[in-house]
Amino acid sequence: MDPILERYAGNPILEPIGNHPWESSRVFNCAAVYEDGKVHIVYRAQGEDDVSRLGYAESSDGYHVDFRYNQPIFSPLHHFETYGCEDPRLTKIDDKFYLTYTAFGRVQRWHEVNSKMRLAQVGIASIPVSNFLDHKWNWGKRIFPIPQVDSKNSVLFPKKFQGKYALYHRISPHIWVTYSNDLADWSNSYHKIVLTPQEKWEYKKIGSGAPPIETEKGWLLVYHGVDESFTYRLGLALIDRDNPEKLFKLRRPIFEPREDYERSIAFCCGAVEMDGTLFVYYGADDRRIGVATADLSELLSLFDGKMCRQIPMLANARRS
Repeated sequence: MDPILERYAGNPILEPIGNHPWESSRVFNCAAVYEDGKVHIVYRAQGEDDVSRLGYAESSDGYHVDFRYNQPIFSPLHHFETYGCEDPRLTKIDDKFYLTYTAFGRVQRWHEVNSKMRLAQVGIASIPVSNFLDHKWNWGKRIFPIPQVDSKNSVLFPKKFQGKYALYHRISPHIWVTYSNDLADWSNSYHKIVLTPQEKWEYKKIGSGAPPIETEKGWLLVYHGVDESFTYRLGLALIDRDNPEKLFKLRRPIFEPREDYERSIAFCCGAVEMDGTLFVYYGADDRRIGVATADLSELLSLFDGKMCRQIPMLANARRS
């Protein structure tokens, strides 16, 4: 199968640094935003203690890293994050960047008084855009919108729908949507499946990749699918401009791991559009970061033919 995304010949663009204990083992799964003429990359890193922290790098052309911060910019603080802050995504809303991530830590179930268990759940934090650009890493209060529910791969839409903010998240194997009035309180929302595995290449599970990107045809969503052999590929969906519960998706993946440095994993958390080109940043083999590109108009044209299928609007929903 010919790839729809073209990988950069200079990949990988980010790798571990051996003399940085916090990122000496793995550098992968990164958020990406385009702001102030640069691509800002916030990546997941692991080092000597195997705890995930977030690092920062920037690029003026989308390919070459011009600057890399030598310390983590976001680290575990809460017991929900004891084992790490994983798989960041960034969404700009008004004058703030909102970070969604996977909080991997300890929880105690009410029926398990004497035991604590590990759980991955959704975390949200924010930072003023001006502080982010000045590298003043004063992140705000950490919010856990779906507390003690095993959920990952959360992405925020940058705009409201009928007065509410929308969040996609993954309770395996599906992608769900939930809503909030103010980005802080998600307790009175319902959760609904919007995308479910249907193709062979996404048989095991799917999950959102980069936060949705607004286009003339709707919101473009890069997501991942996992097959029976646990190979991670990237897919593409188009979301209705006014309804995050109405989607089309391509039947075939847009990218799959082929190179030795990728092995069986291509996992996206960030994508940006620059001058009509979509830059997709992906974790390769959970050890390094690559980038692949495509003409945005060509990607959108794929939804005009038989390559895509409409996802039926599902009736199932549950309250949080």
